Amino acid sequence: METIKARGKFHAAHRQLDYDGKCAYVHGHTWRGAFVIRTECFPRLEKLDMSVDFGALKDIFKFLDHKMLISARDATFLDTKLFDPQGVVVMPGENPSVENVAEYCLDQAVEVLQGLFPQRGYQYHIEVSIQETDNNFFVADRLLRC
Repeated sequence: METIKARGKFHAAHRQLDYDGKCAYVHGHTWRGAFVIRTECFPRLEKLDMSVDFGALKDIFKFLDHKMLISARDATFLDTKLFDPQGVVVMPGENPSVENVAEYCLDQAVEVLQGLFPQRGYQYHIEVSIQETDNNFFVADRLLRC
């Protein structure tokens, strides 16, 4: 079994719609993310003799840096007259919770892997860990065959 690990961090804001408490208001975090990808034996790009560019995974976190993370139902931040769409990223789900930020990152990592060695039958176990605060983490994983 082989393993690739890539870590990154990003500064981003969010708010939780319909939340009864301080998280209902716009606030920010220094989020930390980590990918762990495992497979029996990573395929390698011929000329580079490497499997997955760490930068392609870390770019998922970099893209979220200094953005407003929202849900598709947050009409205020979707209003292009008020907010530049380049500064807003729509997360899956009803709110941009740490769970949904992890799901977004996991979906992006799947796209990276599917683009590298499509339809060759490789099986990957992908895990993402998102740290929202010093003491709060969410971990999600997925099996992928591509």
